[in-house]
Amino acid sequence: MTDIFTGSFTQQEPIPKAGIAAALAVMQSGRLHRYNTHGDEVAEAALLEEEFAALVGSKYCLAVASGGYAMTTALRACGVGHGDHVLTNAFTLAPVPGAIAAVGAVPVFVGVTEGLVIDLDDLEAKLDQARVLLLSHMRGHICDMDRLMAMCDAAGVVVIEDCAHTMGAAWRGVPSGRWGKFGCYSTQTYKHMNSGEGGLLISDDATGMARAIMLSGSYMLFEKHRAAPPAETFAQIKYETPNISGRMDNLRAAILRPQLADLQAQCDRWNALYGVVDAGLADTPGLTRITRPDAESYVASSHQFLLLDWDEAAIAEVITRCEARGVALKWFGGAEPTGFTSRYDSWRYAPSAPMPKSDRILKGIIDMRLPLTFSVDDCALIARIIRAEVSAVYQATA
Repeated sequence: MTDIFTGSFTQQEPIPKAGIAAALAVMQSGRLHRYNTHGDEVAEAALLEEEFAALVGSKYCLAVASGGYAMTTALRACGVGHGDHVLTNAFTLAPVPGAIAAVGAVPVFVGVTEGLVIDLDDLEAKLDQARVLLLSHMRGHICDMDRLMAMCDAAGVVVIEDCAHTMGAAWRGVPSGRWGKFGCYSTQTYKHMNSGEGGLLISDDATGMARAIMLSGSYMLFEKHRAAPPAETFAQIKYETPNISGRMDNLRAAILRPQLADLQAQCDRWNALYGVVDAGLADTPGLTRITRPDAESYVASSHQFLLLDWDEAAIAEVITRCEARGVALKWFGGAEPTGFTSRYDSWRYAPSAPMPKSDRILKGIIDMRLPLTFSVDDCALIARIIRAEVSAVYQATA
């Protein structure tokens, strides 16, 4: 009998009861706007910022409307504007080059390795083309941050980290987002904390964060922030920084605070599921697993593997066969963007030149979500299905 998986790859866990209760309290108060506080009341958004900053060891934190807004704000706070070039990963999701385009800048794409991280040799060759790197820790894979920061610091290139997939992860014990000038996180439904949409921006740079707070639409209410630079930092910035409103509201912050308290336990659960899938795919003919370095502490809310040098029709056949058995795989190598998948040459608003080494890897990337609604037994079944279908197609085409 052929096994069929019947679970949903898009079904998330319910919001924790504490988050639902906190959200109800905010709605009953009517004070959803982060600056609509009474007396000594501290807004949920301000408390979330304070708690997230403490968790990652950052001086400052700003809660915003989305991870994309966090990246755009970080770029603006670094002075990136129309016509500037910004280095970024060729393997990432559309909001990353989208953030660069949103400020009128031009992406300069950097290649990807078989470890699914930015190609540091390619980056080194391109460092003279821009003064900012928007680094995407795509799908939770972290590169050698010691080497990257040494290269960027020597070249005078400012690093902004896109940590949409690495909340709770670290390189050599240092949390993702704490290496560059800014760290940008997402709390969109498919990320490590779920508020539907939302984002967090961290930094130790007082001037940069003051600009970010003013950009987010704080009016002259920046003193209501707690994880923020001192008021005197805003003395001149408040006059010269435009309001580009993108604040997080108290309702979303209330939903997120209980999830933040439970983040480490959730990360451990994701990694347990990932481990089952990864072990189940070991030694599958034609399939390349992703090697993760010892210095990386990852949070694997998704799983990737490579079908390197496979014919496109054979890859499509694997995806179709797995889909027929209930396993939803995403392919980053398709010529047309589909759903969440796209690649650097899909974004035609951004100029790009072919990168043969990276194109080979991108063609073979297969991606799969691992929602926490899955059990260990579910993941073992999923791995058996993928293994069987990859093996069958590989043997038929070898």
